[in-house]
Amino acid sequence: MKVGSLLERLNGKSQVGDRAFCAYADMFTIKKLNCDAVFRKHQSRTTMMRKGKIVGDCDKLVTWYKPKICPKGLSKDEFDALPQNVIVREVYYYILIPGFRTHRVSLITTLLDKSIYSPLEIVGLYGKRWDVELDLRHLKTTLGMDVLRCKTPSMERIEIYVYLLAYNLLRSLMWQAGTTYNTPPLRKSKARYSPPFN
Repeated sequence: MKVGSLLERLNGKSQVGDRAFCAYADMFTIKKLNCDAVFRKHQSRTTMMRKGKIVGDCDKLVTWYKPKICPKGLSKDEFDALPQNVIVREVYYYILIPGFRTHRVSLITTLLDKSIYSPLEIVGLYGKRWDVELDLRHLKTTLGMDVLRCKTPSMERIEIYVYLLAYNLLRSLMWQAGTTYNTPPLRKSKARYSPPFN
């Protein structure tokens, strides 16, 4: 899996997020900004293999239709500007861990071309999201940033910058050690997923 190469090909123009962002208007807006997205599918959307164009094992193109009612976060003008439908790609994979909460994960993406963006690369890219979550948790808890101790906004900014500087120095040392000893510099979870495709 070459997630690094996929990130390089996307050139920083991508969004990876959880299911709260997987909405019709969000997919259209992100595409309009000339970006791409990989989100976990919202729990209110059901998966039906008989709908959509199957392009591979656990991989299909689906047409989403404009909602009939304007969502709360949109103005009427924004809602009227939405197209009648958008085409998205759905990739799903299975997590095979006994007792694990989720067994099947469905991802929705605007990366439609299977020959350029393989399902395995998309799954790997979404997996990188956990590294971001863990890094944010480290910033807050391991470095003690859950409570800022300065009293003025300007000093709080300085405090945050010092924490970020220390964190980046620590991560750069981890990266150097990982490349020196040919080990992955990022922590890997013990969770294993087994995508049923080639």
